[in-house]
Amino acid sequence: MADLNVPPRRPRDDRGWDGYQHPHPDGYRDMDSAAPYAGGHPAPQSGAGPQWVGPNGFAPAGHATGGYAQPAAGGYAQPAPGGYAQPAGGYGPPPGPGLPSLDDDGADAPRSGRRRALATLGGAAVVAGGAALALSPQIRGLFTDEAAGDATGTVTTDGTTARPSGQQPSTVRTYTEQNESYMGSRAGAALKRNAPAGGRLFGSPAAAAEATEVTVKTVLAKDPIRHLASRTTFGPTPKVIADIKRLGIDDWLRQQLEPEKIAPTKAELKLAELPSLKLSPTQLRDQREQLNERGVDPARETVDATIARQIWSDRQLFEVMVDFWNDFLHVAADFDGGENYRNAFDRDVIRKHALGSYPDMLVAANKHPALLLYLNQVDSRKDAINENLARENLELYSVGVDGGYTEKDVRQAAMLQTGRGVADGKYMFFADRHYVGKVKILGFSHANNSSDPKVADKVIDSYIRYIALHPSTAKYVAQNLATRFVSDTPPKSIVDRLAKAYTTNKGNIRPVLATLFSSSEFWAAVGQKVRRPMEYLVATYRSLGVGPDATAGFEGDKRRTPFAQGLRQIQDKMRELGQYPMGKPTPDGYADVYLAWTSAGTMIDGWNEAGDLLGGWRKQFTYVKPEKLVAKPPATAGAYVDALAQKLVHQKLSAKEKKLVLAVAGVTESTKVDATFNGAIAAVARTILASPQHHLR
Repeated sequence: MADLNVPPRRPRDDRGWDGYQHPHPDGYRDMDSAAPYAGGHPAPQSGAGPQWVGPNGFAPAGHATGGYAQPAAGGYAQPAPGGYAQPAGGYGPPPGPGLPSLDDDGADAPRSGRRRALATLGGAAVVAGGAALALSPQIRGLFTDEAAGDATGTVTTDGTTARPSGQQPSTVRTYTEQNESYMGSRAGAALKRNAPAGGRLFGSPAAAAEATEVTVKTVLAKDPIRHLASRTTFGPTPKVIADIKRLGIDDWLRQQLEPEKIAPTKAELKLAELPSLKLSPTQLRDQREQLNERGVDPARETVDATIARQIWSDRQLFEVMVDFWNDFLHVAADFDGGENYRNAFDRDVIRKHALGSYPDMLVAANKHPALLLYLNQVDSRKDAINENLARENLELYSVGVDGGYTEKDVRQAAMLQTGRGVADGKYMFFADRHYVGKVKILGFSHANNSSDPKVADKVIDSYIRYIALHPSTAKYVAQNLATRFVSDTPPKSIVDRLAKAYTTNKGNIRPVLATLFSSSEFWAAVGQKVRRPMEYLVATYRSLGVGPDATAGFEGDKRRTPFAQGLRQIQDKMRELGQYPMGKPTPDGYADVYLAWTSAGTMIDGWNEAGDLLGGWRKQFTYVKPEKLVAKPPATAGAYVDALAQKLVHQKLSAKEKKLVLAVAGVTESTKVDATFNGAIAAVARTILASPQHHLR
């Protein structure tokens, strides 16, 4: 898998972004004519046909590169410390925080390598066994058979009898199955039983909302407006709720699907205080020293800006979709090259196409220096082929691991994609590195008989569009969208409906979302999604009305503004929680199911951050004082809790939950209280923010 060849995450601080690990002093690997092969590997060995580059360089002729994770009982790889599978060859995935280290299920567990996690949903504790994610290497062996001029010839193996070339990658149990793996536990089965069983398509979202009866068990109010606000934003606010009521469900969604018509907020205008955002990769390279002196790290500023938009932008559905694509078409911010290229990838690939055409997005991504560097495509040429990008294009970015491709398809795709690289900070096609010869990949076939850059480049684009519109891609995108917006175990009916909309509309996303929101399964799934750590933190900022201006009297560090400093502190907190935008080092993106994030420690850290916000400790921002969260506080404790819950989580609590909140303050419902809740208002508000109503979305 390509994750074994992704550069490790480096410790970051506020000193800037010096300390490069690139092989060239200008900060990136260019594949120009003066350096025909600058990938850092030993020179290729002679032999028939192309050779395949693994994490340790070129494999000796006749030997497999080895190193793929050995399957454990049940087909999963044994996990290494930190939750990643340890490959047999001794080299492992990049270091970095993963899921919390929890005890295994024990000797009687149905599969080794399972984690135990304590999951809480609706007040019930369950023990979940999230399976360890099996990581296999990007190279399956050495391809030495004579195949020059025709990559479609029959090849018996990739260099090891254990890996026949026709083997379906789905039998390897790779990391794209992470959602399915987590949900395969007893807890996952319980969640599936509570999910909507099926549904139908209506003429509009409003019609679907009105006609759909919510029958699932949930502590959330069965209010379609609150449900819509929870799923399509990073957290409901009084303004969002009021806007939906004023405009109506259909018009509000129509407005959200046209984000270019929504005015930027004050916080979005303040993003001008992040100096690297508008700079091109070439400008970032040329101004590196000046930016470094100011404490500017471009990759981290890209993350900072994303966090700011999640908290304060009115284009909330757009930001939710940006986050979705950042997991689906994932390029980590902290890769060796992210300093120069990740912001441009965010702007020119993800944000440009987030509500547009996915085929256009995938084509743009495959010509962007960020992806070409991240997955080592710049190191691939016709006689030394690196298959990282070709594999991930199939496994992660299009048809999925069960999409029908084989190892042979991966190799042919890798041969076809040779020639793409980076020079002077820009995409460039190198004709002398491009493999020429017939290819056939998942039904796509082409003579590929020209090394002319314009012709060869167009052939590759045609292949990328082909896989982007493949029926398996339609299903894979639909499954991921349904998991994000409906439930961790979405019904087959909604997945099939979204896949049909994707195919009918040739990969355009707006019609797919319109179908999603007009489907009864969406409206019936109230309370069936749990916020991940990043989402919980952002929702807390939104719920408490934190503002982007600094508290009066606060002064910055003379290099960066208070706003920039505050965003960096939020990012650092998210890193502690284990999730932040573009944060996962491997190309699979973050899991989007509840059982992947069940950790008592993470929940407590989130609650502690809520306490800090209620205390106004991050002086880089402004706050509503806890005693002013409710405009006219009732005089009795019970009524005050009702009003505060309505403000923070947009519904009342159950009688049992209300009693628990009152106990925190040591009062009863009838106790007379002042605006400060007799001095306990911060503790009461924090407790409400720790409730299931705030954890669910």
